[in-house]
Amino acid sequence: MKLEDYKVVFVAVGLVGILLFASPALALVLHLPAGEKFSALYVLGPGHMLEGYPYNVSAGGEYLVYLGVGNHLGNAAYYEVLVKLRNSSDALPNSTLGVASDLPVLYRYEAFLADGQTWEGALSFSFSNVGFGENVSSVGMVRFNDVWVEVNKNAVWDSVNSGYFYQLVAELWLYDTTSDSFSFHNRFVTRWLNMTAPV
Repeated sequence: MKLEDYKVVFVAVGLVGILLFASPALALVLHLPAGEKFSALYVLGPGHMLEGYPYNVSAGGEYLVYLGVGNHLGNAAYYEVLVKLRNSSDALPNSTLGVASDLPVLYRYEAFLADGQTWEGALSFSFSNVGFGENVSSVGMVRFNDVWVEVNKNAVWDSVNSGYFYQLVAELWLYDTTSDSFSFHNRFVTRWLNMTAPV
């Protein structure tokens, strides 16, 4: 190799060295785009796992799930989780339009989370005043964490899936400082429940 060939190598190594030494200062000046900012809403079974969810339920039974919220917005956030009960003919929330369901709120949680923080809350529930008629099931009362709520909800027999189906719905709402109120955050989770007669 000639001396001029070594000159190119020395210049390249020198530039790499300068970049390595300058990288801490460049990190202060250059702000690369952050990852996606989002909130997470999830439901876990009684063992804090993605399994073991209650499905076949009846009056007098005790059931448990865990609702969770994760804040990945890049700043602190104040959340509200609204719990509702629907039958198969009631409308679900519409995330495309950003519209929550118009079902009544039966139970609520509130959580203030720093960025990167997660909250989990137990939701125990049971049913009372459950009746069965001709191809119809009715639920009069639901208890969420020791609070009884009147629901008076009916479900028609589903002959395809063989059951009287209700659905727990949890919606995530976020506090908006501009409007000084909570607004639907386009996140919701559901769990199907098949109402059965007590054995």
